[in-house]
Amino acid sequence: MRPVRSSGLCCLFPGSFSLTLHSLVLVLLLLCITPRCQAVQAENVTVLEGGTAQISCRLQNYDGSIVVIQNPRRQTLFFNGTRALKDDRFQMVLFTQRLVRITLTNVSVSDEGGYFCQLYTDATHHQVATLSVSVPPETPTVEVKQEAVEGGEAELTCVSPRSKPATTLRWMRNGREIPGVVSQQDNGKTFSVSSTIRIPVERKDNGAALNCEAIHPALSGQKRVRHYRLDVYFAPTVRIVSPTGILREGDSLSLTCSITGNPLPRDITWSKINDTLPERAEISGPTLQISRLSQSHNGTYLCQAQNNYGRAADHYTLLVYENVSVTTMAPTTPPTQPTSTPPTTSLLKPKSRFLDPEDPGAVVETHSAVPYAVIGGVLALLVFTVICVLIVTIWCSVRQKGSYRTREPILAWY
Repeated sequence: MRPVRSSGLCCLFPGSFSLTLHSLVLVLLLLCITPRCQAVQAENVTVLEGGTAQISCRLQNYDGSIVVIQNPRRQTLFFNGTRALKDDRFQMVLFTQRLVRITLTNVSVSDEGGYFCQLYTDATHHQVATLSVSVPPETPTVEVKQEAVEGGEAELTCVSPRSKPATTLRWMRNGREIPGVVSQQDNGKTFSVSSTIRIPVERKDNGAALNCEAIHPALSGQKRVRHYRLDVYFAPTVRIVSPTGILREGDSLSLTCSITGNPLPRDITWSKINDTLPERAEISGPTLQISRLSQSHNGTYLCQAQNNYGRAADHYTLLVYENVSVTTMAPTTPPTQPTSTPPTTSLLKPKSRFLDPEDPGAVVETHSAVPYAVIGGVLALLVFTVICVLIVTIWCSVRQKGSYRTREPILAWY
């Protein structure tokens, strides 16, 4: 009867039995799958060399299963929060149901790679956190490949020996970029970069400012700059600085040799053409001094200087004048003349001598006298006075004679 009953039930409620069985299977399936729904996620990280990296593993539906963290060489660093590798740079800083985090201090490029976050359940789950190390460049250096000589070319190389990724180098002068030849070398995990320029140079370029700039993403928009000043070599120039005015016997002479050049000449030579330097000559660096000059010191003096790139000279001709004293000549005695005529020489002063400023050695005679115009005026006045006196005298004489003749007839009538 029971089988029939059972069969009857199945026949009476076929849909209900199927639904119950389906639900039972679903429950059993969920119970089997739930332990396997645990998962782990890893986060990639980038850090500067020498900095501190945080490596994180995120857990889902963690039920206390074993968590293992390994380095890129698959060495176990931590086993469920317990240190497994004796490297004090690694520290466990967080272990929760949701997050496991470790730190790595003083990071180097050798620490780069994938760090494994592993979760051991019925099936092993793992994710890889990739650690990338960025190496910013140091301030670049400048190497002189070819010396800068006036009229030639300067060859300079800017070098950034180590960076990751490769550094960008550029040369700048007065705010303008100078194109260079760039070369790059792979040193494993880092790169060395160089940029070489060749520029023509003249004397005026000595001391010109150049900059080599290193640009890198790890510098956050900043630049590492090397400042460089051109060192242009050129032959010396010489100029003698001499005193102004006339030199006389007994004076002192000081000549200075003004020199330019790169490198600046250290050895300066003073000499006298076709003769030796006077005994009183003293040389102190670029200065030549001669005390108590005499005409025996007359001549041409030469200053010479040289460096590795040439030589130059300048000369000075010394002319010492003899001392001439200023004298006054005694006045000459004027010749005896009639008393009626005033001596004209009485208005003249005696002759004297003076030195010609154009030629100090010459003596020139001159009259320090009353100007000739004054003398002529006085003489003219005297002549005019004499003429007037004569006219008046003649007129008076004629008048008196006429009056005498008029009186004679009157006396005869009486």
